[in-house]
Amino acid sequence: MNTAIEILSVNKTFRTRTATVEAVKDVSFSVQTGEIVALLGENGAGKSTLIDMLLGLTEPTSGTVKLWGSSPSQAVADGRVSAVLQTGGLLTDLSVRDQVAMVAATYPSRPDVDAALEAAGISHIARRKISKCSGGQQQKVKFAIALLGNPDLLFLDEPTAGMDVNAREQFWESMRVQATAGKTILFATHYLEEAQEFAQRIVVLAGGQLIMDGTPQTIRDHAGTRAISFTLDAPTLHLPQEQARDWGVSNYTVNQTTHSLHCHNAEAFTLHLLQNHSVTNLEIIAPSLAEAFTQLTTHTTGEKI
Repeated sequence: MNTAIEILSVNKTFRTRTATVEAVKDVSFSVQTGEIVALLGENGAGKSTLIDMLLGLTEPTSGTVKLWGSSPSQAVADGRVSAVLQTGGLLTDLSVRDQVAMVAATYPSRPDVDAALEAAGISHIARRKISKCSGGQQQKVKFAIALLGNPDLLFLDEPTAGMDVNAREQFWESMRVQATAGKTILFATHYLEEAQEFAQRIVVLAGGQLIMDGTPQTIRDHAGTRAISFTLDAPTLHLPQEQARDWGVSNYTVNQTTHSLHCHNAEAFTLHLLQNHSVTNLEIIAPSLAEAFTQLTTHTTGEKI
């Protein structure tokens, strides 16, 4: 695979009248061509600043940002990059098709408007005025515009905001098609279940710093705590206090014969349980991405960001 995005020791500092704000702090990671990568972080984590640097809209204070070995500004000028951003309006008096066609007319190659509408899943509303489109439909219009230049890299900032569940599924199915065709996709989202289901990798930012980079499963595993439930004949479970503390056992409850608890070292706990008790209906559940995200950011900053 070729490296599409390379970010090396990037810092971005803003100066206000009263303070210096470090929006991005020593961030490094790379994205390979054809990957679908989610960028996660609460407001103020540095996501928008990082995307602005990747789009060539601002320069890093220090460090380097490269797209296929060249500057972001050059990659954008070469037509290799498109973005679907939350900001930026559409002309509400135009129809969906006229809006996309107007942008298409600015390209020397005169891209296929109907193909872009089809890829974005909005051919059926081509004649509808933008003012009559829902928020999710307007997001799809922006997506159609982003596809006009057949870019190699797509930046998506909250791309499914305003879409219902079915529309989100359709949108991400089209994203998979784009990735299969060799396009690289980097998206920022607050829908953690969306990142868990559709991203191949997740990059987590908190306070301007990169705190985790891995597959959705890797990040869930890193959080550590597992929910464990099982059926036991005994009314209570007696655990050596020191071992229970080492295993990180917490939230232990009993409902008739069903025992439930949370545990950091699930492997050691379940080994002890099976060696010393007659157990049935044992279930171990890894934390959701949302739970892992909360644990990661809380551990990093001392509070939920």
